[in-house]
Amino acid sequence: MYDLILLLVLLSLGYFFGTYLEKKHYKSILKREKELKSILLFDTKLIPPELQASGGQMVVGHVVVSIDYFKRFVAGLRKLLGGRLKTYESLLDRARREAVLRMKAHAQESDANMIFNIKFETASISKGARDTIGSVEVYVYGSAVKATQ
Repeated sequence: MYDLILLLVLLSLGYFFGTYLEKKHYKSILKREKELKSILLFDTKLIPPELQASGGQMVVGHVVVSIDYFKRFVAGLRKLLGGRLKTYESLLDRARREAVLRMKAHAQESDANMIFNIKFETASISKGARDTIGSVEVYVYGSAVKATQ
C-alpha cells in the first residue's frame, strides 16, 4: 500500500514539476524566436542570384534535452497499448527549436541576416532501461551570410 502511495506521489511531483519546467522553456523559446525572427532560414543550397551576399561562415546550434520521469512513465504505458508517443514529440519539438535559436544567435554574432543550407542531425542518447530514451541531442548547422537586394 505504501509503495503505491509513494509511486503516485512521485508521479504527481514529476508531472507538476515537469509541466512547469516545460512551459517555462516554451515561454523562453517564444520570446527568443520573436527577438531573432529577422534572421531568415532557407534549406536551399544556393543563394538566389538577385541577392548580394557577403561574408559566409558555418553556424551551428546544439542542444541536449532530457525527458522527465512522468513522461517516461507515460511513454512506457503507451508502448504497451500502442499509438503515438506524444510525450516524445514535445521533447523533440523543444530540442529542435532550441537548437535553431542557438544557431540564429551564432549567426547574429557574425552580423548575418540569412542562413542557407540548413541541416538537422538528431540522436537519442543516454538510453535508459529497456532502450527507453533518456535524452535527445539535436545539432543544426548552415551557412550564414549577410545578404541585401
